[in-house]
Parts: sequence; C-alpha cells; structure tokens
Amino acid sequence: MPHLVDIHVGKRIRHRRWLAGMTQQQLAESVGIKFQQIQKYETGANRVSASRLWDIAAAMGVDVAFFFEGMEAAQSTADSGIPAVKGSPADILGDKEALDLVRSYYAIPENQRRRLFDLARVLSDVA
Repeated sequence: MPHLVDIHVGKRIRHRRWLAGMTQQQLAESVGIKFQQIQKYETGANRVSASRLWDIAAAMGVDVAFFFEGMEAAQSTADSGIPAVKGSPADILGDKEALDLVRSYYAIPENQRRRLFDLARVLSDVA
C-alpha cells in the first residue's frame, strides 16, 4: 500500500506536469528515465528518491518544496474523509478537468480573467 506522502508527491508531479503542458514522455526524457516510471511516481506506486525529485523539480522549474505543499491539508482530508470544499472532488489535484480549467483560466488576459473570476463567484453564490 503506497504511503500518503508518496501519493501526495505523485499528485503534485502530475499537477505541475499538466499545468506546464508536459506529457509523461517529455518529463521522463528530461530526467533520463522511461515514461512508465513517471506513471508509477504519479500514482504513488513507486516512491520518488530525493535525487530524482530534485531532477524532476529542475525539469519543471519549481522548488522541491512545491511537491510537499498542501501535505497537511491532504492529511486532514484523508483522516476525515470529507472534501475541503462542499461539492468539489476530494482530490482536486487529481481532477484533470479542474487542472485543464486552471490552465485555460491563466491563458486569459488578466483584465478578462478578473471579470470571469467575479462571474464565477456570483454563480457559485447563487447555486
């Protein structure tokens, strides 16, 4: 059974890779491994060594600490079994639709993005 930390780190790798628009193959090539190994890291099936995590962080342009951000929240959600926000998936980082939405959102010019954000807030308050 994978450890909660390994699952969280794997989800953060997948999250960052999706936001960067990288494929598993591209990430694997940049760190010198096979894409199947990236798959295993992302699911938590294989534990990522410190040196490999360092290489992955460099390839994706983030600090190693990025992969551990939100670990406390993930632990409390796992302990309670209750999602942090009502109506949202328990694993927002694992939801491809949510990550695609975030990537698209940040592709919108800032002034239009702000108006879209305000509209989303109004709609969520009505729902």
